[in-house]
Amino acid sequence: MRFETLEQLAEICRKENKTIAEVMLEDQAQETGVETEEIFRQMAEYYGVMKEAVRQGLTGNTKSRSGLTGGDAKRVSDYMQRGETSLGGPAAEAMTYALAVSEVNASMGRIIATPTAGSCGIIPGVFVSAQERFDWDDEHLIKGLFCAGAIGYVIANNASISGAEGGCQAEVGSAIGMAAGAMVELRGGTAQQAVHAVGLALKNCLGLICDPVAGLVEIPCIIRNGLGAVTALAASDMALAGVGSVIPADEVIGVMLEVGSAMPTKHRETGKGGLAQTPTGRKLTKELIEQRRKKAKESNTPDKEN
Repeated sequence: MRFETLEQLAEICRKENKTIAEVMLEDQAQETGVETEEIFRQMAEYYGVMKEAVRQGLTGNTKSRSGLTGGDAKRVSDYMQRGETSLGGPAAEAMTYALAVSEVNASMGRIIATPTAGSCGIIPGVFVSAQERFDWDDEHLIKGLFCAGAIGYVIANNASISGAEGGCQAEVGSAIGMAAGAMVELRGGTAQQAVHAVGLALKNCLGLICDPVAGLVEIPCIIRNGLGAVTALAASDMALAGVGSVIPADEVIGVMLEVGSAMPTKHRETGKGGLAQTPTGRKLTKELIEQRRKKAKESNTPDKEN
């Protein structure tokens, strides 16, 4: 790629009068040797999976195999239909869709890791709800995915997108930053405004630990996806309004790396700290272990009739 930082990316866009999506698509084609048309077609397929995951999460059975989660997206959707939300329609819808996709993931459904499975709901939640609100065609949203991908590329190479390496700030935080920056570009903002949105979003996620109950991508991961979609919309609105990230986004990414590296191991996806080690978290973990042992024992029991 021709860029290593978001500032370099924004400068390329300024000099060449291109969007982040255009630069990313061109650079990806150059890097891989694959025609831009084919790369765009592949991204279109990914967006199709995202939209289907939203639909499945709102209409299908999303009960997870552990039994810990499922159905929250439908609950929020029903609540939203009653017109009682404090957030208002657009943000509530993005939150609902993000929950839906995350629940599909937890129930072993098909999703796109954006950038990880643990943060898979945020970008679809923001994108699909925005498409419905603004009546955008798929092509516009697919371009937005290239913008999000460019942002994720910078974060992954200068910090991390792995919860095991950098905590949940690296997974959910990165997805929020990617969605926020892409949303700015989708709504006609400049590349520099998109970069500011990333900085604003990431600053709000610094230090977020990865503490999955029973080591599953369910609690608190699913809820964080829903709330993350709302944060992404807020950051994009701030940037479009002219609010800048006083600490440059690239420096914020550097802090993500610093904080993630300093984070105790128990707060990095091990399930040994945070919410996973609350009394309720330990109780749920114990119950799941006992259920697994019981099922394993039953599956190994010989058929009495034989």
